[in-house]
Amino acid sequence: MKTAEELRNILDRIDHRGYPAYKDTKGSYDFGKYVLTIEHVQGDPFAAPSRVSLKVSGRTAGFPASLYGEKHRRVALQDYLLRQVGRMVEEFSFRARGSGKSGLMWVSRCGQEILERSACEVDSADGSVLLRMEIGFPANGRTVNSGELKKILFDFLPQCVGRTLFYAALPAEKLKENAELADDQLFIRENLEKAGLVAFIADGAVLPRASGVSDRPMQGAVPFKAPESLAVTLTLPHKGKLRGMGIPKGITMIAGGGYHGKSTLLEAIERGVYNHIAGDGREYVITDDTAVKIRAEDGRSIKKADISLFIRNLPNGRDTKAFSSEDASGSTSQAAAVVEAMEAGAGVLLIDEDTSATNFMIRDELMQRVVNRNMEPIIPFIDRVRELYEKEGLSTVLVAGSSGSYFRKADCIIQMDCYKPVDITEFAKQEAEKFPVFLAETPAYERPSFDRRPAPDGAFWGNERLKLKAMGLDGISLNKEVIDLRYVEQLVDTEQLNALGYLLRYAGRHLFNGKSTLAEIAERLGTLLEEKGLSFLEEGGGLPVGLAMPRKQEILACMNRFRSLKMTGWEMERKR
Repeated sequence: MKTAEELRNILDRIDHRGYPAYKDTKGSYDFGKYVLTIEHVQGDPFAAPSRVSLKVSGRTAGFPASLYGEKHRRVALQDYLLRQVGRMVEEFSFRARGSGKSGLMWVSRCGQEILERSACEVDSADGSVLLRMEIGFPANGRTVNSGELKKILFDFLPQCVGRTLFYAALPAEKLKENAELADDQLFIRENLEKAGLVAFIADGAVLPRASGVSDRPMQGAVPFKAPESLAVTLTLPHKGKLRGMGIPKGITMIAGGGYHGKSTLLEAIERGVYNHIAGDGREYVITDDTAVKIRAEDGRSIKKADISLFIRNLPNGRDTKAFSSEDASGSTSQAAAVVEAMEAGAGVLLIDEDTSATNFMIRDELMQRVVNRNMEPIIPFIDRVRELYEKEGLSTVLVAGSSGSYFRKADCIIQMDCYKPVDITEFAKQEAEKFPVFLAETPAYERPSFDRRPAPDGAFWGNERLKLKAMGLDGISLNKEVIDLRYVEQLVDTEQLNALGYLLRYAGRHLFNGKSTLAEIAERLGTLLEEKGLSFLEEGGGLPVGLAMPRKQEILACMNRFRSLKMTGWEMERKR
């Protein structure tokens, strides 16, 4: 390892030389209180910024083991530190001047959710802190501007580290509150199963967001309050007694008029698979972390999925036990989404009629009388929702504002009235009894097969120049092929899509062998993430700055939407 003074000497030596001379700075440098490592140097001032990392030893950082010894507290601490660094970096970015990206300083920008990220890691053994960031090395035209880089490395960065990565520089009470919130959130999450719940929404929660482009809480919004019949009181380790609405296992229907908060409640529940920061309004909205939002996706790719639970006897004779399509309809895409959620180990399905295919969700009585069951290949979700719970333990939370047919199937019916929940289960059931319903015989329930095995493809995955690029929250580009993830609605951060790209590449190179099923591969990747974090994705050149942890459910969703994935395994004998 070199000293900081040696780095200064290198910069003096290469000043005003051609931009590639910056390559001489690559390496690690001791700055006394931390080690600066220049991992990758950009080749041009207009190229992607250079990657650097800063490591502070546990003894120097000084964080008490109580803040990082347990995983949930460590993730909360990493998130807190990264937010502090982000505010400092905004203050310093582009204060050093030059061509192209000169002077850019960038770290991950955290949203309302608390996610484990590659940008900041606290070592569980000794409390050392590793921060990864990007810096645009300054240039005049395409020549080295060492003076401006010295400002960044010897002035801005020391201030940033000194004010954000040392325990003594941070408010101890805030760090304590941050850790205690993580404890309380974990407590609720771990007690959902014991309480027979799939979600908990605390009294006082603020569910509406500021706008369609802002995930911050809406000012002046109606605070949530549980109806007495659905109220649950939990005694949290730090906050103490907390009252809220418990959504029970089974089938829950959310009804009500337009603009009264049905979808807002469902959106809060779907985001409840993640912890939220204090002040978000949803920090005590906690959902079973295997819950999956299901919707129609016209035009999506489907690979050898067994959708026969919902679609059978197609007029063209196509096999729906190994169904493939490059341009799926709304109903087939939603059928595939349900089966894929089962494959991913989901415990809850979250569905909004506004984003569902009508013919997948329901067939009314008149249509059943006119179009005989034998002429209709689609078995609507309403005919399977009860079986999914009773046979698979798969609960459903459904928003429906226009069809009352689900009243008969639901165990719990909540009406949203001006953003206030009202338990109308008994009344809705009584009203439903007044409307006799014609029920055609439903084909027997047959559990879908999940025997889909990605085949090895050395020509594609072995390419060392394989290009990965996240396209916001819309999808991932893999060698110019786009994996469309726009409608995987529980992806909340573009860094999760970055990570999905790297996970897919890892799986293609190490796990796609024609023997392991997609579910087994997703499980293996989930285990690696749990045991090693994102670090196992490092394949030369250091770990990228902008990766955030996705769930196993989104890993499988990504693989399911990759059109070039070669699949085997559907030829197996089916013993039904």
